[in-house]
Amino acid sequence: MPAQTSTILVVEDDDIVRMLIVDVLEELEYVVLEAEDGAAALKMLTDSAVHIDLLMTDQGLPDMKGTDLAGQARQIRPQVPVLFASGYAEIIDIPEGMHSIGKPFSIDQLRDKVKHILGNP
Repeated sequence: MPAQTSTILVVEDDDIVRMLIVDVLEELEYVVLEAEDGAAALKMLTDSAVHIDLLMTDQGLPDMKGTDLAGQARQIRPQVPVLFASGYAEIIDIPEGMHSIGKPFSIDQLRDKVKHILGNP
């Protein structure tokens, strides 16, 4: 699947961090959707008209943990891959079949991780 057709939902409550992640992913030619909290993300996830190939979420959201959001996302869309981006990636109990990347991460680390998850090595 070429990057141009992959859509990534980025869930991050820090506006500046979210903007930087979105900018990097858009430069890599992904379609990017943004949510500032779990509720906004769940609204998109429950909308069957919204295509999502990857959920990228922070662990520390204002309204819920990223792992809780991931669990609910998997109930709605069982096949959606999940990538946690967190400054505490090493201490998050990552559910089986999900991925993590530690903050801060480089553009190259983000690119490589996303390509790996989406099957574009």
